[in-house]
Amino acid sequence: MKRRTIWMIVLGLAFAGVLSVYFLEPEMAYMPATDKVLNRPDSSEQETTYYDLNGKTLSAKEGKQHPEAVAVTPSLIKSGRETFYKETFGNEVFLTDIVGLVDGPLTIPKIMKAILQLKGKGTDNLQVELAQTVTLGGKTYRKGSKIDTGIDVPKGSFMPLGMPVKFREGQLKVGVSCAACHATVDRQTKKVVEGAANSNLNQGLLLAMGTNSAAYFTHTQLTPRQLAGLKRYLDDPKQSLPEPKAIEKQVDQVFSKWPRGSFDSTIDLKSNPTKIPDSFTFGAHPYGWSGFASTGPFHGLSVFSNNVHAQNSDTLTQADASPALFGIPKEAYLGTILQNAAHPRFRYRPEDGKKPSQFFASVDPTPGTPGVNEVVVPPTFPKSTPVAPAGVLISSPGTKVGQQNNAMAAWQNTLVPPKAPVTLDEKKVERGRKVFRRAGCIRCHAGGAFTRNRIIPADIVKTEPSRAQALKKTGNRFGPPILYRPDTPVPPPKGARTLKVPYDSKKVRLGFAHGDSPGGYKTPSLKGLYWRAPYLHDGGVAVGLRQEKGVTGTLLKGIQPDPFKSLTALLDKDIRQQVIQANQDSPDLRSLHIQGIGHEYWVDDNTGFSKEEQQALVHYLLSLPEKK
Repeated sequence: MKRRTIWMIVLGLAFAGVLSVYFLEPEMAYMPATDKVLNRPDSSEQETTYYDLNGKTLSAKEGKQHPEAVAVTPSLIKSGRETFYKETFGNEVFLTDIVGLVDGPLTIPKIMKAILQLKGKGTDNLQVELAQTVTLGGKTYRKGSKIDTGIDVPKGSFMPLGMPVKFREGQLKVGVSCAACHATVDRQTKKVVEGAANSNLNQGLLLAMGTNSAAYFTHTQLTPRQLAGLKRYLDDPKQSLPEPKAIEKQVDQVFSKWPRGSFDSTIDLKSNPTKIPDSFTFGAHPYGWSGFASTGPFHGLSVFSNNVHAQNSDTLTQADASPALFGIPKEAYLGTILQNAAHPRFRYRPEDGKKPSQFFASVDPTPGTPGVNEVVVPPTFPKSTPVAPAGVLISSPGTKVGQQNNAMAAWQNTLVPPKAPVTLDEKKVERGRKVFRRAGCIRCHAGGAFTRNRIIPADIVKTEPSRAQALKKTGNRFGPPILYRPDTPVPPPKGARTLKVPYDSKKVRLGFAHGDSPGGYKTPSLKGLYWRAPYLHDGGVAVGLRQEKGVTGTLLKGIQPDPFKSLTALLDKDIRQQVIQANQDSPDLRSLHIQGIGHEYWVDDNTGFSKEEQQALVHYLLSLPEKK
């Protein structure tokens, strides 16, 4: 066949592909086959049907008697896995059209070029060439240079993990699914580890490279002058909204400081990022670092999953709560987010004479609900509640209310962490088991999940307190936990039946830091510790393989913390002091409330344990059972 004929065929196919893409609006997302996954789920819950009643397991017969119970079927679990990998709930609109995530130095063509250059080998840290020069936080990134994104690409895949791509309105749009943060690619096998945190995802830098990262201003701290201007916002938005370039520079400066593998999931006008949590969730309730997700289906796991998309991937959903949460009028809040939107369609222009809310209503792709994501407004909206801290519930049209969150919760509860890929001495493991008891670790870390499911007040556990109090202002607008029945269609019909959800008021008060409560931190499970370094909620207990100390010596330099050495630092007072000092020497980390302090339960020569006993305990902790 002649070369010209071949090229005509190729061009014809390409043109046909473009036409089909434009009219069919396809979606692409990676979900690994089971042989591409390193860990294996516990299959015992995938072959039977049971019911979950706010965390209590009921038989199929018992469950049918409770309309508020969630039926956990094999098909629900299967759909939960698919939702985990593929579902964005429409956040590609916020991330692409408003934040401009791939509209600046980082672009879709450059990302695809980097993936193609892998030639199917896979990576846990996609290095992407920049399309333009940019200065962020005082550092200049040159056009043509490559940055560490921490984006994972499994072996054999030509799609990034947890970043579905959709074609809408003649434009490629990128969203994020749960898999972007709560699954990772194993560095040795390049297989997917389901449930493990993506510990080197460079989210702060990726956000800072968006052209309108100011849409996430609530995760940072505005200058007193800017904040005062927003609070005074009345009739003249031209004078009251922050200058777009100034607020963008300030927000970028904060985001560019975030350590890899961390994200600020609270909107309290403070920057207190925490390390990304794992999804080895069975028996590990309550959920969230502060334990705020403790109520409703699956012991609050559905609440935790909901918060990620109901708030963190679309800050517009909080516009109605802005006066109570931040003291900022709704109009000022909306105007600040939209005044520099990446896509002209969503860009608010004060000179047009419309209020921000009027403008947004004219372009809102999801009219009738707040924000641009697919949400349901519960009867308690806009109040925060124990089952809807963000005030809204994520649910796609055509499903049942909460169905997708419940499906993901059911599936996550089947996940089992893989064995730690390190050589462990069995004699040391057995000795470490005895040390675990003698040192008193079992007082807090007991049972199959190695947790007593408690929230410890911040002033007792003594870890960095900022994050524990991040939800305090939700108390200004807090309501009782009320949900629609799980058989309610989306959108809910008028007069849809509701359910009052039982809750522990003391646990909620502590988890949300309401009133004079100092807030607290949940006692975490100890399952899969190898996959969870660095340690503590702020990720501050970090030590590299070559004894690099603190976040300054590891994550900020692109060095992954070593689980064995970081666990040793967690237990050894002298080593921990070195780690804390390294963190405190960094003004950036101090401003982000990352220290690595607290949890002062030492197992070292200060408390009568030998170095051999300490190391035996670490061997034991890294060997904890795979089974529930």
